[in-house]
Amino acid sequence: MSIPPLPVLQALKKSSSTMANRSTPFIYNEWYVAAFSEEVTRTLLPRILLDKRVVMFRTEDGKPVALSDRCAHRAYPLSLGALDGDTIVCGYHGFRFNCDGNCTEVPSSAKLPGNIGVASYPVVERGLLVWIWLGDPALADESRLPEQEWIGQDSWATSHGYFELKSNYVSMHENLLDLSHLSFLHAKTFGTPDYAKAAFKSEVGDGYFALYRDVVPTTLPPLWAKPTGLEGCETAARIVKSEFKSPAFHQVNVSFYDNKLAEKDRNVSRIKTAHILTPQTHSSCHYFIVHGRDFGLEDDSITQFMHENLFKAFNEDVTGMAALEEVWRTTAPDEMYEISVGADGPSVAMRRYIKRRADAEAQSRTGEVAIAREGAPADTEATA
Repeated sequence: MSIPPLPVLQALKKSSSTMANRSTPFIYNEWYVAAFSEEVTRTLLPRILLDKRVVMFRTEDGKPVALSDRCAHRAYPLSLGALDGDTIVCGYHGFRFNCDGNCTEVPSSAKLPGNIGVASYPVVERGLLVWIWLGDPALADESRLPEQEWIGQDSWATSHGYFELKSNYVSMHENLLDLSHLSFLHAKTFGTPDYAKAAFKSEVGDGYFALYRDVVPTTLPPLWAKPTGLEGCETAARIVKSEFKSPAFHQVNVSFYDNKLAEKDRNVSRIKTAHILTPQTHSSCHYFIVHGRDFGLEDDSITQFMHENLFKAFNEDVTGMAALEEVWRTTAPDEMYEISVGADGPSVAMRRYIKRRADAEAQSRTGEVAIAREGAPADTEATA
């Protein structure tokens, strides 16, 4: 039977309705990566983040700044203006805005009108990454940044890169949380036939979800076998922990060693990959990647080899998620359903967590708008 009977189909749709998907509202009260540090310069950088237009730059003393990319006067993109010292000059009518988003000059007006400004967003720079908070600025607590101390440490050699993902970020988090797809989507790169069938266990917490998979014994694909010195080894171990740490940050940790050796004799090689997802729209995503290893730190050829081959594999994810997004886009809602299996446990819990947070935040915003409208004058117009 290709289509589940109606009662089963209704139950599947009801279950799916509790999980986040491409139509789920964004969670704004969270830290997201806006850019790699090297991207934020004295040149205005426009970017769409969570459906918000943002422009970024560095002050003359090097501090990153993020403002709404929309002039308060006639909505012209500030990113098409010019940076003069630490102020943006709008390229349409010359309004000036400082780092706090306040208008400091209106060329056509001798007296500066009051209460003109654009949104200024809290930003934090940590090593390779510039993080942004697009929600309530009063809640922008730096202690809520996901743990990422290994990025930038001398004990880890890293490389980084970026994809524009033509998919919603929820699907990509699910892709990362259950890596059984490696045997199939990545069959030509770093997947192996035994990966999907390997034993696994999961951890489900309050906003933290992890899946552990031990592929032992195995023969490693060249991407891992060559740099770890395990080429030709049929007793290799591939110990994986995939962690959802926040709606913006996912980390995959892997250890490799020869399992036939006693624990005290093993030469363990470790890698970490930060998969950093910042929604652009509900069907596209900024996908920042930082990859690190704790072996061969001085060998640049290993860095180049692993980077080139890893990004071939990550491009398979990008292509696969775009195909999945197209199915969601072109399938009628009353015909769309999903069936989950045991390995999906952490990803189902993660999607339910995102939906709960997103729906609660959206409901709160709706209430705030309603209160604001009730207290607003019936007919107002600002002029300068």
